[in-house]
Amino acid sequence: MFRKVDDFISAYTSDLAMTKKYMAALTDESLGQSVADGHRTLGRVAWHLAQTIPEMMAKTGLAAEGPGESDPVPATAAEIATAHATAADSLLAQVREHWTDETLETEDEMYGSKWSRGFTLHCLTDHECHHRGQMSILMRQAGLAVPGVMGPAKEEWEKMGMQAPEI
Repeated sequence: MFRKVDDFISAYTSDLAMTKKYMAALTDESLGQSVADGHRTLGRVAWHLAQTIPEMMAKTGLAAEGPGESDPVPATAAEIATAHATAADSLLAQVREHWTDETLETEDEMYGSKWSRGFTLHCLTDHECHHRGQMSILMRQAGLAVPGVMGPAKEEWEKMGMQAPEI
């Protein structure tokens, strides 16, 4: 749970850089990749990240820009990446402008429970991390290189002049 606005901004800015790397690695052709029939596609998971920011933050009274819950998945990876970046940047601006350390303790109705705003921001960052993990699997299945975010990805070791750890 976040107790200080600056702590959220620092953590989310770092997380956002990771998510932007994933979004930039998507291709239009990869958006239809799913783990199996009847499951979310890579494009749908990425779009879900963009949609969740304004949806979740609206429950707290913030007006983060971004796609609506029922907006269809765009046809291009660039549109998804742009929508996510817009929503995330808007969220950061809204938190800076409207919230203080004290307002992070304010509770809002969230999905049938009461959550403090600091907890809501924590859940938002965990949510994004969770779906980045899903995206990494779908990206590999689609033949894409997965960007390293918590250290080098398999393809990045060689670029660093090192051998990837044994599998």
